[in-house]
Amino acid sequence: MSEESGVAAVDRALSILGAFTPADESLSLTALAERTGLYKSTVLRLAESLIRADYLARTLDSRYQLGPKPLQLGAIFQRQLRRADHVVPVLRELVAGTGESASFYVPSRNGRICLHRVDAPRMIRDAVREGDWRPLDNGAAGFVIMAFRGDPGEELELIRQRYWASSTGNELDPDLAAIAVPVFDATQQLAGSLSISGPRYRLQEAAKRDCLPALLKAGKHLSSSFGADVAAYPE
Repeated sequence: MSEESGVAAVDRALSILGAFTPADESLSLTALAERTGLYKSTVLRLAESLIRADYLARTLDSRYQLGPKPLQLGAIFQRQLRRADHVVPVLRELVAGTGESASFYVPSRNGRICLHRVDAPRMIRDAVREGDWRPLDNGAAGFVIMAFRGDPGEELELIRQRYWASSTGNELDPDLAAIAVPVFDATQQLAGSLSISGPRYRLQEAAKRDCLPALLKAGKHLSSSFGADVAAYPE
């Protein structure tokens, strides 16, 4: 087998594994062929190899399920994952792209704590440090955490639908503004909230709209780095 054909076979095998969604208990040979765009004969041949390596399992009615190997690899990934290695570069990219400070908040003590922070290279900026605690109902990052932990309310439901929240002014400083998006982990649970923040006069509505695509892209990328399924995450 040539190197090129070997790579193609690996790509096809990975496409079979990627055809499964959280809603699938099992898939038929026909469904796998339709979802991957491969011939049934190709799916059947590759499936046999995946079954031998425990990546797939065949049910009694000749359907296919994911085998135990992906779960084993997922557990290794979780043990090896150092979130700071992923979060800090994303924050730096956000600061470089938006010109505003970027933070990553996680739920803590019925509020939120700034776990990672990169300041904008500007004289006037909001004063947030790693380790600072903030209430949930006071700022965009807190609103995102409330929304995606399932708190009720029309405004929080809107945040869940659009995947972002914004705030202008808060109890600590009425001259600050922020915009935030959720970050998910491998279990599809909320891992934290990614935000950019700065003076209110710089983050007016037009400026926040300009920053939003970069922030959504960063949230999706970080969620993917944490092992989340980001198919529903907007660009």
